[in-house]
Amino acid sequence: MKPYAATFGGAKVLVAGGLGFIGSNLALRLIELGARVTIVDSLDPDYGGNFANIAGDEPRLDVVVADLRDRERLPELVSGCRYVFNMAAQTGHVDSMRRPINDLEINAAAPLMLLEAVRAECPDAVVVYGSTRQIYGRPEYLPVDERHPLHPVDVNGVSKQAGEGFHTLYHQVYGLKTAILRLTNTYGPRMRIRDARQTFIGIWLRRVLEGDRFEVWGGQQQRDLAYVDDVVEAALLAAAVPAAHGRVFNIGGAPPLSLIDLANATIAANGGQGGFDIKEFPAERKSIDIGDYWADDNLFRRTTGWSPAVDLATGLKRSIDYYRANLARYL
Repeated sequence: MKPYAATFGGAKVLVAGGLGFIGSNLALRLIELGARVTIVDSLDPDYGGNFANIAGDEPRLDVVVADLRDRERLPELVSGCRYVFNMAAQTGHVDSMRRPINDLEINAAAPLMLLEAVRAECPDAVVVYGSTRQIYGRPEYLPVDERHPLHPVDVNGVSKQAGEGFHTLYHQVYGLKTAILRLTNTYGPRMRIRDARQTFIGIWLRRVLEGDRFEVWGGQQQRDLAYVDDVVEAALLAAAVPAAHGRVFNIGGAPPLSLIDLANATIAANGGQGGFDIKEFPAERKSIDIGDYWADDNLFRRTTGWSPAVDLATGLKRSIDYYRANLARYL
């Protein structure tokens, strides 16, 4: 039995970014656990929100289309909540460099507004914040643990670091029960695949399903990947385990591999169909690439008992099967 098996039953829960990739998977899992779930999502076309992500489950979810920067809406949204999961974000690294003020507003100002609403309306709620490994920048050592220096290489990393700082501060000063998860590359069903804005894996999957070749930039970089179900499990444990509150954790996934090996694994998951070309990094991406990265997430494992359950081959196969059946909804 899961340690949180009875934790969420009947609880009012808010999932910010709940029509997006991780948020929708989390919302659907919470429904299975008996929670009363409200999704809030801006449905900005540049990001991951998509009603296809909850297709067939709409009657079980209360969906509010709103922007977290609309502070007038937030009190009613969080009122009475026992758990708040903030998975809303601007995740595009190049986008953050092109539109830095927008990135700051979404990834720093909006989380602060949400924390203020929680402090005023439901100060006993647990707030789980989805952060990113990007705040570490280029690793000084591997694997990267939570003690690694923070020196982000793009606006997105700086903004997410600020968002983290507000959660830590509100725990220390106001006693809010916050938990911060620094996520590695997450993949799986319901991610954005029409382009590479959310993750490079998405566009790879689209290309192989459409019978086209995809591009691998560089190729020797070592990365770890986390399947979305494992990330959802981590978020639930971060909320349910009191020892996780007030802390920051890395969340990793499968053992690291090169991007070339990942590209070959993607083709293998598609029954051996597909191909790729190795390309030089585009200049605007090379300047903000972090090189090799994989996480040391032993702190979270010791604190909560979590460990990834889905290996890379299985996760890629599940992803391809999902998009093969639902491709038109995501293009």
